[in-house]
Amino acid sequence: MTILETHTATTASPAPPLPAAEPAPRSAATILEIDRLSLWYGEAKALSEIDLEIPRQRITAFIGPSGCGKSTLLRCINRLNDLVDGVRIEGDVRFEGASVYDPELDVNLLRKRIGMVFQKSNPFPKSVYENVAFGRRVQGMSKTSELDEAVERSLRDAALWDEVKGRLGDSALDLSGGQQQRLCIARALAVDPEVLLYDEPCSALDPVATGKIEELMHALKDRYTQVIVTHNMQQASRVSDSTAFLYLGELVEYDDTEKIFTNPGNKRTEDYITGRFG
Repeated sequence: MTILETHTATTASPAPPLPAAEPAPRSAATILEIDRLSLWYGEAKALSEIDLEIPRQRITAFIGPSGCGKSTLLRCINRLNDLVDGVRIEGDVRFEGASVYDPELDVNLLRKRIGMVFQKSNPFPKSVYENVAFGRRVQGMSKTSELDEAVERSLRDAALWDEVKGRLGDSALDLSGGQQQRLCIARALAVDPEVLLYDEPCSALDPVATGKIEELMHALKDRYTQVIVTHNMQQASRVSDSTAFLYLGELVEYDDTEKIFTNPGNKRTEDYITGRFG
């Protein structure tokens, strides 16, 4: 059992690729495995022995009432909880069969492969172009033609190119809220991740902007694994293939989204879906 005591340093020199995991039965379609994962903030237990497998190139939703552990679980996947003082973790998260808590792991490389889009859009106070090019520059790309190609491709993938192609030199802060969120998705896509994590990405957006983000998620599904935390059950039912319902830090039920919303197997799931609590 892996036990992590934060703070884990993330500034070490680059480590070798993720090591091979111990052989274990798992589906070839699985990209992420969460194995008996528990987490404490100080003395408060936020997650309790979570077990689930996240399928490759599908959209998985985490739903549940406020404070149930959705965002905490999401942040375990790319180790953002390392940045919180007093966090203790037991159990494991495996990405492509290898533990993300391996002490030899380059956490910066992990976060390149597993990108994050936050609840509030957080563009850098730079131009639209430089926001998208930033990650590539950090990786050492400096040739203008290569950067231009990467920026255009990422903005096209984020369904934003046609709206900003004449404004690449303008400040990203001048974009609308929905455009800023798609710019943050383009910035994550620019470094070629395999997984995208979304933490309430539409909570501050109007219905039109929300619809564009949801359309984008569907368009990206053939190339990326996506995991979304949402309070909006209608959104979860619209965008996701699989849904996990969490309550008080426990995984109550995890199944195909259609089954969760039409024929849940647990009374607590049914009560939450039908609005009896939460």
